[in-house]
Amino acid sequence: MVEVRVSLGERSYPVHIGAGILDASALYAAGLRGATRVAIVTNTVVAELYLPRIREMFADAGTGSVEIVLPDGEPHKNWQTLDRIVDELLAARCDRQTCIIALGGGVIGDLAGFAAAVYQRGVPFIQVPTTLLAQVDSSVGGKTAINHARGKNMVGAFHQPRAVISDVATLETLPDRELKAGLAEVIKHGLILDAEFVAWLELHLDRLLAKDAAALEYAVRRCCELKAAVVGTDEREEGLRAILNFGHTFGHAIEAATGYGTWLHGEAIAAGMVMAAQLSAISGLISNQDAVRIRTLLARAGLPTIGPALPFERYLEHMAVDKKASGGRVKFVLLEAMGRAKISADTAEDALRQAIQASS
Repeated sequence: MVEVRVSLGERSYPVHIGAGILDASALYAAGLRGATRVAIVTNTVVAELYLPRIREMFADAGTGSVEIVLPDGEPHKNWQTLDRIVDELLAARCDRQTCIIALGGGVIGDLAGFAAAVYQRGVPFIQVPTTLLAQVDSSVGGKTAINHARGKNMVGAFHQPRAVISDVATLETLPDRELKAGLAEVIKHGLILDAEFVAWLELHLDRLLAKDAAALEYAVRRCCELKAAVVGTDEREEGLRAILNFGHTFGHAIEAATGYGTWLHGEAIAAGMVMAAQLSAISGLISNQDAVRIRTLLARAGLPTIGPALPFERYLEHMAVDKKASGGRVKFVLLEAMGRAKISADTAEDALRQAIQASS
């Protein structure tokens, strides 16, 4: 097992990464810090696989638990589901000494984290991600949210977890489509922050697709190291942290325009990264060869490299509500080189149109 530290002063916390650590009670201890009960938030799929183990662990430790099992999928990441979580917390008389456990993928992590941020003005929570996408990205950094019909993750809060426990053994039960979607975020971290990691991924992608435990553990660790360094510098996305949204302005538009759940998040981000790479090349920042290299790596990972054939104006409509937009102008994360990204607010509409039409 390895530990990556997210350094945020008194809000610092560990990210534990290893195989077979899901029900290691000692890993939860620091996050509980005096909590009298836990509320385990999960979904129907994950509950069947892992909830009995987690329930038994807390029972053996003498910690009472409340279980909130939600329907699975991105379409349920909304006000109604958030209200259900809060209602069940209140029905169980959970107080501020209750620690919420987010057991599942990115949707559960975002929902449970947002509930923790707003319930009784804030209660502690622990992230226990069970998908590759959640382990490498959404469980780390304290972003919590629900979706709105006009835009993804438009309603939320920054609320850091007390700890993250990433058991790569849970990825053995992950459907191949979900694994590939997680690889999009893995590849993203290399493209924006670590060119050597991109080269490692090109060499070891087949091992990751085969769910090789050692390769997965390294990939999760490296992504967490890269993200922790960024979050530690810019917790609330006021500057550097925005580069973590490479491909997301396009990808979130795809998700919103096609209906949440039609494209998995990682699939939409993969197509979005191809568009962002194409825009970077059109803008003269990277070579066409680099853009092809990125498209090739994503295709090898089994990810879509062509977005939906939506009218250009439809893309613009959804990108206009992007959280990076400022003063009515959409900002894009572009690549200056492999492993180095920048924020651009001076993108010509013709270049944007060309990048989207070439990739959709």
